[in-house]
Amino acid sequence: MIPIINNTMRVKQVNVELVKTALKALAFGTKLAIANATGLSVATCGNILNELLERGEVIEADLEQPNGGRPARRFMYNANYSYIACIYVSNEGGIYKTIHVVTNLAGEILEEISMEVEVINYEVIDSLILKLICSYENIKAIGIGVPGIIHKGEIGSCDIKELIDIPLATRLKAKYGLQITVENDMNLISYGFYKRQNYDEDKTIAVVIFPKDNCSGAGIIVEGHIIRGNTNFAGEVSYLPFDHLREEQIMKITHREVYFPLIVKTIASIIAVINPETIVVTGGLIRSDMIIDISNSCETFIPHAHMPQIIIQENMQSDYIYGLVSMTLESLTCDIQLIEKKV
Repeated sequence: MIPIINNTMRVKQVNVELVKTALKALAFGTKLAIANATGLSVATCGNILNELLERGEVIEADLEQPNGGRPARRFMYNANYSYIACIYVSNEGGIYKTIHVVTNLAGEILEEISMEVEVINYEVIDSLILKLICSYENIKAIGIGVPGIIHKGEIGSCDIKELIDIPLATRLKAKYGLQITVENDMNLISYGFYKRQNYDEDKTIAVVIFPKDNCSGAGIIVEGHIIRGNTNFAGEVSYLPFDHLREEQIMKITHREVYFPLIVKTIASIIAVINPETIVVTGGLIRSDMIIDISNSCETFIPHAHMPQIIIQENMQSDYIYGLVSMTLESLTCDIQLIEKKV
C-alpha cells in the first residue's frame, strides 16, 4: 500500500503538471479558465498558480477586462523559465558532425550550431553538454540523436563505432542529474515529420532513407506511436531478405540495377506490413524525378487501392531537430504521466 503522504505528493505533482499543460495550451488564462481546462477546483488552481508565480515558472499577464464587475487576474506560462539542449551526431562519408540546438520550454530555438569534429565519442558529447550547461544555467533535459540501435540503455550497431556499447543515457544522467533521452535518428526524423503535419487524428506513416554510402533505414509510426520493436530493431530494413546482403548493398550501392530494386522492394515491404498513409523517401540515392518510377514499380507488387502517398524529401534536418526537441520536451512530463497512471 502506498503511504498516504506519498500518494498526496504524487497527486499534487499531477495537478501541478495539469495546470502547466493547460497554461501552455491556453497561452494565458484566469483561474476559472484553468480550472475548467483541468477539472480542478478554482481554489486548487489558485494555490498551484501562487507557487508557480513564486518560483517564476508562471508570470502574470494584463488583467482581463470584463463587461462588468471586477477584472480577473490572468496568468501566462513562462517559456523561458528553463531550457533543453538537443544534440545529434552523424557520420556522413567519414565526416563527423555534431549539431546542437538549445530551446526554451515552448520549443523556440535560441541557439543552433553545426560543427565538424575529428571524432565522436562519449567525451566529445560530454564536453559539449558541459559547455551548454555553463552557457544556459537552467537546462532541465538533454536529448541526443544517434545513427544506431539503442537497446537496454546501450548503443548497439552504430555508424559511429566509438559509441558502440556505450550506455550514454545512464552515464550522463548519473553525472548531471538531468532527464536524458537517447534515441535512434530515423525514429526522431519520422517523429518530427509526423508532428509537423498536425494531423487531426492518429495516422500511420514511415520515413525511409537510402544513403549513398551506407545501408537503408526507416522510422515507422503506427497510429501516432513510434514502433521500436522488442529490441529496438524495428526499421532496420536493410536486413530484409534481399538478393544482396548488407555488405554487398554497401559495395554495389552506386549501381542503379542494384539500388533501385532495393528501394522498390523496401517500400513495397513497408506498405504490405503497416499499410501507411504516407511514406517519405530521402537520402543521397534519391532524386525528386524518381517518384513516378518508384510509385509505378511499387504497384507491380502492391494493388493501387493500397498505395500510400509517396513523398520525396531531400533534406530532413529540420524534421530531425523538430522530432528531437519534441521528444526531449515530452521527457520533462513523462515521469508525471507515469505517476498519474499509478495514482
